[in-house]
Amino acid sequence: VQLQAFGGGLVQAGGSLRLSCTASGRTFSNYAMGWFRQAPGKEREFVAGISRSGYSTKYLDSVKGRFTSSRDNAKNTVYLQMNSLKPEDTAVYYCAASREDSVHYAPVGESPYGSWGQGTLVTVSS
Repeated sequence: VQLQAFGGGLVQAGGSLRLSCTASGRTFSNYAMGWFRQAPGKEREFVAGISRSGYSTKYLDSVKGRFTSSRDNAKNTVYLQMNSLKPEDTAVYYCAASREDSVHYAPVGESPYGSWGQGTLVTVSS
């Protein structure tokens, strides 16, 4: 599956952004989706995961209550709504796909995800 993420940009602290990731080439509903980020000088980290059904989600502790992942299988798109952004959220954000048999499983960590998008830069100014 090919992935393309977009929606990044420059926002002030406390602001909001919504990232989108569109998939093509395979049946989108067969994939759990994940969001990851990599800040300058740091390793890439898991941010959010959403199951094939959209009913199960998982989040990095530091974004819980601020970020929400959702998906629209009819549009082959997954979203990451980011509210109350902080300067430490500044990073390149990546979407990724994991082929899963379970419709309600949202993988955590990089290893289950076999397909990756190109990344979109989010910059949060203080």
